[in-house]
Amino acid sequence: MSGARGGRKKKGHAEEEHPDERWLASYMDMVTVLMCMFIVLFAMSSVDQDKYIALRNSLATGFGQTDVGKVDTASGTVVTVNDVTPEGQGYSTGDETDMSKASASGTAGTAEELAQAQAELDDLTAIKEAIAAGLAGSGLSADVQFSTDARGLTVRLVGSETFFGTNSADLSDTARRVMDAIAPVLRGAGHDVSIEGHADQRSSTAPYATNWELSSARATQVLRDLVERGGLPVEHAQAVGFGSSRPLSTGGTEADFATNRRVDIVVLSNQSDDVSALLPQLQAAAEGAGGAVTAGRNAAAESPPAVEDAAATTTTTEKKTDKTEKKTEKESEDAHAEGAQSGGH
Repeated sequence: MSGARGGRKKKGHAEEEHPDERWLASYMDMVTVLMCMFIVLFAMSSVDQDKYIALRNSLATGFGQTDVGKVDTASGTVVTVNDVTPEGQGYSTGDETDMSKASASGTAGTAEELAQAQAELDDLTAIKEAIAAGLAGSGLSADVQFSTDARGLTVRLVGSETFFGTNSADLSDTARRVMDAIAPVLRGAGHDVSIEGHADQRSSTAPYATNWELSSARATQVLRDLVERGGLPVEHAQAVGFGSSRPLSTGGTEADFATNRRVDIVVLSNQSDDVSALLPQLQAAAEGAGGAVTAGRNAAAESPPAVEDAAATTTTTEKKTDKTEKKTEKESEDAHAEGAQSGGH
């Protein structure tokens, strides 16, 4: 018995117990989240002083409250408090300038682009008035029309029977007199020139297979006359034939056909597309203010060489005999009568 007792093993001491530390992981997560939150709050509270000043000045300029010595280049026009109408609709009647009208039209560019467009419009207007002066001296103003668009100045030779015979690309005497008034101005204008032929909607007859050939031939003849007789630099000239693809009138009367039978001499703008796109709005604003652009008149007055050349040429052409003029009138009447029979393209 005693041996059995002595052979029993005694139980060892119980293992040391430790407290549960799982809460520590949650605590560290919470501290990390708090740290991130305070970092974000700190970042949000940091203000870029330069950007803040730029924003403040832009808003102040936009509302017309502060003159910061800078130009607001955003689309539209800045209206100061004193210029606002009682209804809050912007400038009162009669207070708009040409540039503010263009801005109000929704196509305004920067102040620099507007200035460039105005200078280009003045240049084109001077060219137009110099040509018009030469035509007036020859009594040919009724045969030519002018228009200004984003491409530049268009000098339109209206009614093919005045300038060409029926289904013919040969220039008439009247056409050559018109070229004599136009060429001296274009020669020193410093603009590229596109001569564009057009025909009416009816099919062409011999010797031209289609209206494309006819319109191209007429444009080429006008170009050759401007280059060979008028001295227009060849590197500034091009000829294009549009056939009947770009009619001015869609009617079917003889007057409509005569309108579409034309040659356009386009004095192309020297400015970029963005600047040239402002030309129609500035032109419309000038016309709405009471006629042609004033600066254009001044520019025309300051360019006597072109006008003098045109006047000198006009004086020479006026010395043609009455016999030649009567012959021209008879040829025009015969061409008109023949055009009524064969299409008159």
